[in-house]
Amino acid sequence: MGWNIALPILILVLGGLLVSAGIQDARTREIANWKTAGVALLAPLWWYANGLDPWPDMALQIGVALIVFALFLLAFHFGMMGGGDVKLIVALSLWLPFPAFLSMLMVMSIVGGLVTLVMMIEHRAKKNAGQIEVPYGVAIAIAGLLALREPLLNQFQ
Repeated sequence: MGWNIALPILILVLGGLLVSAGIQDARTREIANWKTAGVALLAPLWWYANGLDPWPDMALQIGVALIVFALFLLAFHFGMMGGGDVKLIVALSLWLPFPAFLSMLMVMSIVGGLVTLVMMIEHRAKKNAGQIEVPYGVAIAIAGLLALREPLLNQFQ
């Protein structure tokens, strides 16, 4: 595949949306729906720019996203994640091939654990009452940005 200007542009737009979502989640513990919708709605452009076939490539991406949605909806149901976090993970699953998505989830888990640890330390240091609200959007954004590293570097080889 030759050099395609659409791919780095899409990666940069996705990166901007992820950074914006992570910052917003850190500040407000919310992720705007328009940011997640932007990530999801740009995925078909990503597929087209990468030359994916409608069947089975695109269908597989959508199938994985539906499974991811069902699994993370359970996490939301049991109060383990916020709705914005779930939507952002599902939207990212539309962009990444399954092995890259699994790697992203592992990185997200590690970064999410570190963010949780920092939040617990801060919570105790300030002697705050109540439950900690962890901004997992930060971990999702960092893991998503790291997952984009490979496709971006492949464009310049």
